[in-house]
Amino acid sequence: MVRPPGETSVKLSILMPVYNEEERIADALKQALAVDYPCEIELVVVDDGSRDGTGEILGRADDSRVRVITHPRNSGKGAAIRTAVDNAEGEYMVILDADLEYDPQDISKLLAPVLDGRATVVYGNRTFGSHSAYSFWYVMGNKGVTMVANVLFNSYIGDLETCFKLMPIELYRSLEIHSRGFGMEAEVTGKLLRRRIRPYEVPISYRARGREEGKKITWKDGVEAVWILSRERTRRRPPGTAPR
Repeated sequence: MVRPPGETSVKLSILMPVYNEEERIADALKQALAVDYPCEIELVVVDDGSRDGTGEILGRADDSRVRVITHPRNSGKGAAIRTAVDNAEGEYMVILDADLEYDPQDISKLLAPVLDGRATVVYGNRTFGSHSAYSFWYVMGNKGVTMVANVLFNSYIGDLETCFKLMPIELYRSLEIHSRGFGMEAEVTGKLLRRRIRPYEVPISYRARGREEGKKITWKDGVEAVWILSRERTRRRPPGTAPR
């Protein structure tokens, strides 16, 4: 659904998966709630079986816009997002990790093309230019996975693995994402591209943390992403999708 220019009656569900982030979760909530959003928001936080003090900190959250859901055991980012989506009440959704790598102020940039009727799906593109990055190989891995998607689907997107993916929540539900871990990023993009839905991209800021700070993604997730993209490319196309 693309809204006409000037229409702003949208509620945005910000979905925050959390796992063992006791050092950052308080700041993550504070930053997300401090933004002057151009629409109504809710913050749906899923504590994915944290074993540190994350749950206790979340229990002290005192804002009517925040809802906390707890998994009894760690199930992975994809599973946490699925729970958040099932409980979200907004029309649109965006994912915001709790690791402070992304700036929630940029969410307004993602909303702008939706609110003025230019786009339905918007990705935040990390250029890795003036931004801090985890490592050379992390950046190259991200670019490599993105290139695989572009080749397989004859598309041209700049950042497949970005956390900032904003879209109608009913669209996300219709994708039926099954990946329980970080593979959900590739599955979401692969299924969108298979439907010939091209994300509108806007530049965002990014500050990567290192492995010693709790960085969880590894090279194995990159290999899994390529496998998922290949699987989605060879799957049968949804009804009504024109052949390439």
